[in-house]
Order: sequence, then structure tokens, then C-alpha cells
Amino acid sequence: MNTSLKEHLKELEESHIGLEVRKSSKKLDEILADGFYEIGSSGRMFSKKECLESGVVLTEMSIHNYEIQQLASNVVLSTYFITDKTRNQNTIRSSIWKYISGRWQLYFHQGTITELQLNEILKD
Repeated sequence: MNTSLKEHLKELEESHIGLEVRKSSKKLDEILADGFYEIGSSGRMFSKKECLESGVVLTEMSIHNYEIQQLASNVVLSTYFITDKTRNQNTIRSSIWKYISGRWQLYFHQGTITELQLNEILKD
């Protein structure tokens, strides 16, 4: 497994959930692929256009147990656990990253609310 690719995608993922990017439609536009869509933890689907026009939820989140699986040379699935301190909820997340026009872009994202707690899922 390409450790540097994993680290790079984790950095992108962390920037995607960070308030600096979430507050800036320009920065969000750079990360999200044109065909991007999301299935939110609410069960609603969102397109890139909706995320840019309506904005995204601004919460304080942290990533744990970040893993990637290379699906093709230009496609990677990432999975991880999020603790959302603002909403006091945890989610299990998955993202599909595609290498498009010389950079990794977020193509798909899904979050599922879980009752699991961080101490239950942390890997040694």
C-alpha cells in the first residue's frame, strides 16, 4: 500500500471536514469533483452544486482509523470514523477519490450515524 498516498488523501479528507474549507465555496469547489455527490447522515443526497450553493454543515470533527483501498490506478476508497464534537454524534464514513486533471478530487461521500463510541473502535 502506498503510505504517501494514504497520508495525502487523509490530509485532503481532513481539509474537507475542516472549517476553513467548509466556509469557502472556492476551496470546496477545488476538492469536490464535478460529478461529486453525497449521501449525508440524514439520508438525503446532495450534489456538488447543492454543497456549493447551500453550504455544508460547519462542525468540529476529527478522523480516526483512516484506511484506503485502491480500486483502480486513479480511484481510491477511503473509510474512517468521525467524532463530531459539535453535534455530539459519531459517524462511519466512506469516500471515493478520483485522480482527475492531475489531482485527487472527492467524487463520492457517505456518512452513517453510529452509536459506537471512539474507545470501542480505536485500533491498536
